[in-house]
Amino acid sequence: MPHDDADTPRKIADRYVETIADLNPLVGTALGIRPGVDAMPDYSPDGREVVADAARGTLAELDAAEQAAGDGGLPVEERRAARLLRERLTASLALHDAGEGLRELSNLFSPVQSMRSVFLMMPTATDDDWAVVGRRLRNIPAAVAGFQASLDEGARRGLYAAPRQVDTVLEQLDTWLEADWYSSFVANGPDAQRDELTAAAAVAGGGLAELREHLAGYRAGAEGTPDAVGRERYTTAARYWTGSDLDLEDAYAYGWSEFHRIADEMKQAADAVLPGHTPLAVMRHLDEHGEAIEGVEEVRVWLQGLMDRAMADLDGTHVDLAEPIKHVEAMIAPPGSAAAPYYTRPSLDFSRPGRTWLPTLGETRFPVWGLVSTWYHEGVPGHHLQLAQWVHVAGRLSRYQVSLGSVSAMSEGWALYAERLMDELGYLTDPPIRLGYLDAQMMRAIRVIIDIGMHLRLRIPNGEAFHPGEVWTPELAREFFGAFNGRDTAFLDSEIVRYLGAPGQAIGYKLGERAWLAGRDAARSAQGANFDLKAWHMAALSMGSLGLDDLTDELARLP
Repeated sequence: MPHDDADTPRKIADRYVETIADLNPLVGTALGIRPGVDAMPDYSPDGREVVADAARGTLAELDAAEQAAGDGGLPVEERRAARLLRERLTASLALHDAGEGLRELSNLFSPVQSMRSVFLMMPTATDDDWAVVGRRLRNIPAAVAGFQASLDEGARRGLYAAPRQVDTVLEQLDTWLEADWYSSFVANGPDAQRDELTAAAAVAGGGLAELREHLAGYRAGAEGTPDAVGRERYTTAARYWTGSDLDLEDAYAYGWSEFHRIADEMKQAADAVLPGHTPLAVMRHLDEHGEAIEGVEEVRVWLQGLMDRAMADLDGTHVDLAEPIKHVEAMIAPPGSAAAPYYTRPSLDFSRPGRTWLPTLGETRFPVWGLVSTWYHEGVPGHHLQLAQWVHVAGRLSRYQVSLGSVSAMSEGWALYAERLMDELGYLTDPPIRLGYLDAQMMRAIRVIIDIGMHLRLRIPNGEAFHPGEVWTPELAREFFGAFNGRDTAFLDSEIVRYLGAPGQAIGYKLGERAWLAGRDAARSAQGANFDLKAWHMAALSMGSLGLDDLTDELARLP
């Protein structure tokens, strides 16, 4: 890594982005900074060690830069960049050193999903673009081989993914293979490349079939591996997802307090729809008899309109938006996706816009009551406004702060704050829509309770009506979720698998929202009558990523 004598944390961070984009070509594709690159990552143990060495080298450079700054310290922009870079790299290295990459299987966050999702991020406007797609398809088997080598090394060390995760990934692979997903994807390619793209898709599909066979054998060795990861692994993973050394008992208690607060509000909202009925009964009624959108394309168009209207309403009143940010696309997720909606951020040059994705799970009728606040979360003013604004201001921060350095709990916390903001602004007053918003809030509170509870095998408090004094298990967590949340069975089942496969990720929504609200309250208290919410929003949206250990303090200082 050649560098000059005037190294700063931001320069070091940006060099690290370039290094990782070379080592993991999917990062370059996601950021739009490696056009024409067709390689796949090296998922083997050796490949993972090279990435870890890059992180260690970058930390050494950061040490030198901070030492060179001397007693005078660093300017605020450099201080934020340095804190983030150090925290993120140490958190990632802790996972690597614990061997977590050698059992990296889940329904959302593993190389298996990346072998498909990368193609949804690649440009396909020209014949040359499609030629790159074809070459990358042919590289899928090598990526599979590297990933299998990591799983084999994990197995040799006794580091297995839990059977539930293996089974879920096997089901996903079965869905993709049955649908011949790669062939379906290239069907939109140019006629002149039809034969080559079809052949390349067959090669990629063969790689997935090989992975499916390998996982079937791996499954036998994984038998007996517990779903719960225990306190040590959970603490390491939660640090990665939240950027915080959490007091897990405090977080668990906070989840319960929010559960009870939201449950009371849900009863009031349900009474406004069907007096005398429970929230769960009212939500089931709304599923069958409430307003709904008929048709997959129709719901996509409806969601696009929802985001466009929110953008127009908020721009100039509660945020100030640059032109590139005003374009966001509602998309339908491909078959075999996990059940939760999600967002993909724009490329760094905005050539690929931000996109929200709705998994349909085979449905063609979509009740509205549960969609509105979710799309405020995924799109506008949630993920899209924050992550697209980061891209817009990348030039005055660092690429790292607006891309690789993203802390899940900060961005998910903003998106949950965005839902609450829309409630505060009066967008969720219609009783069914408000019930949907509260149901979404309840889901995030339940996540804190059961994610920590399952992995740490905590007891349910004795004063609770639900199985008091019993130790959390996945089965109890699923029962609890279904008793107090209005999502459908497939979604709830998928969520339990998700929490077990990504320990510590799901708690970041509610804990992140708590940090955002505390930061706003502190800024308002400090400024009194001079507090300007729009100015605070724009400053907050423009400071790049931070971990939760730093977020509230930084938000409190904003103008």
